[in-house]
Amino acid sequence: MVCFRTSLGRSSGGVAMDTVDELMAALHACRGAWDAPDRSGDPVDLHDHALQTAALLRRARPSDKELQLAGLVHDIGHLLRPGDDAHHAEVAADAVRGLLGARVAALVRLHVPAKRYLAAVEPARGLSPQSALTLGVQGGPMTREEVADFEADPHAEDAIELRQADDAGKVVGLDAGVMEDWREVLDLVAATTAGERQARV
Repeated sequence: MVCFRTSLGRSSGGVAMDTVDELMAALHACRGAWDAPDRSGDPVDLHDHALQTAALLRRARPSDKELQLAGLVHDIGHLLRPGDDAHHAEVAADAVRGLLGARVAALVRLHVPAKRYLAAVEPARGLSPQSALTLGVQGGPMTREEVADFEADPHAEDAIELRQADDAGKVVGLDAGVMEDWREVLDLVAATTAGERQARV
């Protein structure tokens, strides 16, 4: 597992990505980094998984840049806080909120609840062995009350689409492009977010 401190000279706790360059450095550092430190988890590293997930969302929703970027960054919490499966979504959401905006952060945060939701309402879908293992530490399938609360969230449908791309984006050897392909989209969304923040001042 590549340590974020080694990559960017920072501690892995409470990191906020302030610039696109900083986020790109973190995404590049995902090469050779895995969701499980002992490599018992997904069959591709975080770098390839990010590219595959984002590419699937770009194909499904070509005009939704924020959803695509949520797919690109959703698992960087594994890099920022290795071994913390239970909270990696919140870590990632907090890291990108200031740079990429509230919606991207919300979708990133919800990709684990979406997994719990699908495990409750579509149990026949099944999970990979690693996903089934981490589901337990992430709270297990949702209760009926949690399902109702999740469905009421305005981001729920998009979070489910992100989750489905997350589950599919784990193909060994699949060419999903390179990380630099996403710099222009990151720049665009970051500039929009900064403009919206400035307008509120």
